[in-house]
Amino acid sequence: MLSFYLEAPAVAAPGLDGWAKAKSVLAEETAYRQAPLPDYVPKILPPTAQRRGSQSTLLAIQAAQESLGTTEIAPTELASIFASSIGDPEIVDRLCSALADPQPMVSPTQFHNSVHNAPAGYWSIAIDSLESTNSLAASDASFVAGLLSAAVQCQAESRSLLLVAYDLPFEAPLDATRPLSAPFATSMVVTSSSTRQTQLHCTLEINAISAPASRMADAKLEQLRIGNPAARALPLLQQLASPTDEETLTFDYLPDCQLHLKCKPC
Repeated sequence: MLSFYLEAPAVAAPGLDGWAKAKSVLAEETAYRQAPLPDYVPKILPPTAQRRGSQSTLLAIQAAQESLGTTEIAPTELASIFASSIGDPEIVDRLCSALADPQPMVSPTQFHNSVHNAPAGYWSIAIDSLESTNSLAASDASFVAGLLSAAVQCQAESRSLLLVAYDLPFEAPLDATRPLSAPFATSMVVTSSSTRQTQLHCTLEINAISAPASRMADAKLEQLRIGNPAARALPLLQQLASPTDEETLTFDYLPDCQLHLKCKPC
């Protein structure tokens, strides 16, 4: 069993633009209404990175930047984990189009952004961090894998980490091979000890499948949850938005096991 604390949640998604708006919706204080996301330009990035960063990178950094605004932990003390099932669909599409051209020419900037750890690299440069960072993918369980990785590292090293999960849909025709319903990014700080900003104490176990995955009561939020791997975080974000009762959440992980997360308000 792994034990850790959560604080500083952030969200960037249609109708959930920023934690203040997302918290109101997830706590069922206001109705959920989808709305287009703005064109994010995270201020934490230097101007060159703002221009070169792809939509995926800017979305991930936007969520990470918001988490920094509500935690007292210094950015340079945070290790980080970036989880995404696809990586960067915009760059993949451009590279495939370029390689299909009779005279294939790949832009150096596009090639630079094509690696899976590009957002983590931009993040480390933005906050001048020398701490460890990890970028992972686990298909539809990418957020769950990121949470598990953060929990293991948090307990093993008694340290704090920033967990960021993000995914954007492909454009046609690649969207037919991997359909996602909407862009979604979330970020949260995972700590080994409680702070003044701590919202949940969590214990995590991995067991054989024994229960249905936790779902959202709102039909539109449930469509968002199942339509984007990063949005599998929604039940946990709902607990962070309204931490009033102890709750056990269930997340699908591997074909023969699930992740069970017991959340207790602090």
